[in-house]
Amino acid sequence: MELAKSMPRDRIEYNSGAVPPGVKPEDVPGIEMAVDDVIRQIETAHAWLVIKNVEHDEAYARLLEQFVGDLSEASGQPRDGFSDLQGFIFVSSANSTTPFHIDMEENVLVNIRGEKFVHLFDNADGALVSEEAREIAPSKHRNQHYEPSFEDRAQVFTLNAGDGVHIPYTQPHWVRTGADYCISIAMTWKTKEVLRMNKIRLMNGTLRRFGLPQAGPGVHPLADAAKVMAHDSMRAVLDPLRKSESVRNGLRGLIYGRKANYYLKGAPGGKA
Repeated sequence: MELAKSMPRDRIEYNSGAVPPGVKPEDVPGIEMAVDDVIRQIETAHAWLVIKNVEHDEAYARLLEQFVGDLSEASGQPRDGFSDLQGFIFVSSANSTTPFHIDMEENVLVNIRGEKFVHLFDNADGALVSEEAREIAPSKHRNQHYEPSFEDRAQVFTLNAGDGVHIPYTQPHWVRTGADYCISIAMTWKTKEVLRMNKIRLMNGTLRRFGLPQAGPGVHPLADAAKVMAHDSMRAVLDPLRKSESVRNGLRGLIYGRKANYYLKGAPGGKA
């Protein structure tokens, strides 16, 4: 609760957890409660909440570095062979759902309290989530189109306290909690290849917004290289400005439209 209260508002997201795995983004009900009240009343709030980028807290930064470093060594990789280490803490009521979505990084989800069920899907052929759907834009909600028939491709992992599961880059998944409230932490990182792919997919998502759809990564290597260079040049200018929460929100809205700040919808003090 103290961590949540210390974080900027755009690093907290919460809504009702009583949703199906294929819920449309616009149909996700909000919750008219303050962040600390959601956490305090999690046993009865029927809520799903995430505290984003907990690596900004020194204690959590040390935890993430230790865990992912140990994990890398155990898997035969260099201890420092990753970058952009981030952490996300989830606090969910009983019988809550995190809808079908993808993550744009490598992810190990570790359960701390309660029981969690992770439905992880094979998408090697792109049949479940297309390349266009994997493009990155702040205005795009992370939820993806879902059909019950997708479950034929799912592996379901049951996580009790202390259990974890690796969720690979862009691998579709959805998550549900058991009969009691649940706390878990996602520890995410990016390899050099993931960083490069995300730069291309962000440029593709941005260009599509302005009516210029692009081929996916790997189709046109020279164009990919140009997109990476353009991305890095823009970030060099924008990153110093993004330290301010109000500027972050303003830049997202200016480039990608009002939907870019969708996670503020329905929260006290927040506007979509």
